[in-house]
Amino acid sequence: MPDAHTLSPPHLQHQFETMVQQEEASTLGMWVFLVTEILFFGGVFTVYAVYRNGYPRAFTAASSELHVWLATINTVVLITSSFSMVLAVRAAQTGARRLVPVLLMATFVLGSVFLGIKAVEYYKEFLEHHVPGLSFQFEKEYFRQAQLFYLLYFVMTALHAVHMVIGMGVILAMVWMSWRGRFSPDYYTPLEVTGLYWHFVDVVWIFLFPLLYLIGRHGGT
Repeated sequence: MPDAHTLSPPHLQHQFETMVQQEEASTLGMWVFLVTEILFFGGVFTVYAVYRNGYPRAFTAASSELHVWLATINTVVLITSSFSMVLAVRAAQTGARRLVPVLLMATFVLGSVFLGIKAVEYYKEFLEHHVPGLSFQFEKEYFRQAQLFYLLYFVMTALHAVHMVIGMGVILAMVWMSWRGRFSPDYYTPLEVTGLYWHFVDVVWIFLFPLLYLIGRHGGT
């Protein structure tokens, strides 16, 4: 007669009694991790808000020099990548196994496009001497405060980019797992928690975009 271990689902880890318990624990773990990330980014956003409130004219002048059209394209790209991630999870839930790796690769490609556009934007800032340091150039009236704005801009967007790279690495792992047929309507928890992380990265950008590019903007390119 088979024992309880033999009868257990193939993806059930030994520390859990049921698949439902395992899924709830995994999802809770990801949410706890995301809360720590919210606290981390919240601190960075607070620093930015304090300095922007202290130097509103300088920050507006510096923000107006950013390439908002590139950031707008990137916003559309990232939102689209979140949609493809949702579709990948849905495909796993409904048993459309062949669609899962395709949709995950679409998400990965869109993430790569985002990073590519951001690299172009960084290059433009370099050519315009807007990278903080000895070669930084800006109108004399706002020179020091504008350099502070660009320092925060690069720190905040680079931190976001690092989180994207991490997420893209995890997505590639999900592509491999889905290609091996690891996911089904009964087991797709890794995909679901990966989706939560990717949506978090998306939400962070949704906050960064208006804070850095739009608030107090008066024209510019």
